[in-house]
Amino acid sequence: MKTSVPPSLIHPSGDKRLKMLDATIKRHQYQQDALIEILHRASELFGYLELDLLLYISHSLKLPPSRVYGVATFYHLFSLAPKGVHNCVVCTGTACYVKGAQNILTRLEKFTQIHAGETTTDGQISLMTARCLGACGIAPAVVFDGAVLGYQTPESVCEKVGEWLQNGTT
Repeated sequence: MKTSVPPSLIHPSGDKRLKMLDATIKRHQYQQDALIEILHRASELFGYLELDLLLYISHSLKLPPSRVYGVATFYHLFSLAPKGVHNCVVCTGTACYVKGAQNILTRLEKFTQIHAGETTTDGQISLMTARCLGACGIAPAVVFDGAVLGYQTPESVCEKVGEWLQNGTT
């Protein structure tokens, strides 16, 4: 059985995700102060915010591209590059930093052979940092695929990432 997308759900470019983004922009009545909500929706639809998409949003909201880019790069929840299958976020807030977050990050960068903000060449693991996760009571904290774990050590973090690699789920 062959299914097709109704023409009303397809953007003139052929990408139905843009049609859904257009609906979000229209729902917000093209208001410039809805930029963060629109970027969030674009990120949900596309997985990340590539430059062409930022320019599209800029044009749709009649905003300078520099403003859209500035907002997209200011908030750590937005990514300008595809994220890996697995994501590891090391908290670098004060409590986590004091309790060893930098050691965790350094060891993890050596283990994965990437730096914070990068994704492995096979697209499997992304390594990120956050200014504060709000989990200071369990510092140092690390987020593994959305799950916050506290009291982490360089060894425990590398072990978890190593499990991703060993299980072939990466």
